[in-house]
Formats: sequence, C-alpha cells, structure tokens
Amino acid sequence: MARPLWLVRPRADGGCDYVSFVPGAGHSGAVEMREGSHLPPQMPLLKRRCWLRSEEAEQQRRLLQQEAGYRHSEPLF
Repeated sequence: MARPLWLVRPRADGGCDYVSFVPGAGHSGAVEMREGSHLPPQMPLLKRRCWLRSEEAEQQRRLLQQEAGYRHSEPLF
C-alpha cells in the first residue's frame, strides 16, 4: 500500500463508518489502520487504531470490501 486508502460504509442515520489505511513513514512497510464513524456536523469518532504489516492490511481491505459492505472513497476529512 503506497498511499492512503479510505473505505466507507453508509449508515441508516445519515452517517458512515470508515476505515483508513495510511502507510507509515518510519515503520518499515507497516500500515496504520484507523476505524471510526462520522455523522456530520459532529467530529469524527476514532474507534480503533492499529499497525499491520502491508500484507495483512491488504487482506483486511479485501475482507472489508467483500464481506462488510465498505466501498472505496475519497478522504472524508
């Protein structure tokens, strides 16, 4: 994963759940995965944050898109 990637899943209340994958500069190929939710105009809520190896991040991305209903998106904020 060479650049940041955002996945978004809309919710019934008008908000959305998001997952962003951000390549780490100092973590030798590691990717930071951030999971949260957003209901404008409120501030985004960060629910979970972890570091994954690049291969694990790619596997997690596929799983989220195929089984959890997330779709690729432009950055939310």
